[in-house]
Amino acid sequence: MYVSNQDKVYKTLDSLNIDYKAYKHEPVYTIEETVEQVPETEKTHCKNLFLRDYKGKNHFLVILTSEKVVDLKKLASQIDSSRLSFASARRLSKYLDLEQGSVSPFGLINDTENEVQVIIDQDVQNQDNITFHPNVNTESITISYNDFVKYLDWVGNKYCFLKI
Repeated sequence: MYVSNQDKVYKTLDSLNIDYKAYKHEPVYTIEETVEQVPETEKTHCKNLFLRDYKGKNHFLVILTSEKVVDLKKLASQIDSSRLSFASARRLSKYLDLEQGSVSPFGLINDTENEVQVIIDQDVQNQDNITFHPNVNTESITISYNDFVKYLDWVGNKYCFLKI
């Protein structure tokens, strides 16, 4: 039986006893569009970037609050990596089974080999509730920061916190 990518997210969150609030909306492709569709009230929208190193051997999911901008050269230096760039749609599909515009830490559910490393901006730790797509860009869900860490521990990918 086929299970959609977003249904995998909801089933996982339910199995982990993680409370969430779901929002359905028009398709969004930028963080600005997401903020318009899901107004900020007691939650922080996160932007998620799927990156690769120069040779394409290492892949990174970078999570930061919506107002932040990443200096890829500085980030590469912080994580002792070669030059970083955005990964292609093909790589996004291969590693996280996601489409462009739907990048989310919930795509890690599909990374069964735990190949993607997660880098989280330290400011995310200061948020009570954070919002991500549940692997589709027509929905957003809000969970608590503590439940987000619970999910990350469950999924098993390496993650670290950096000042971005």
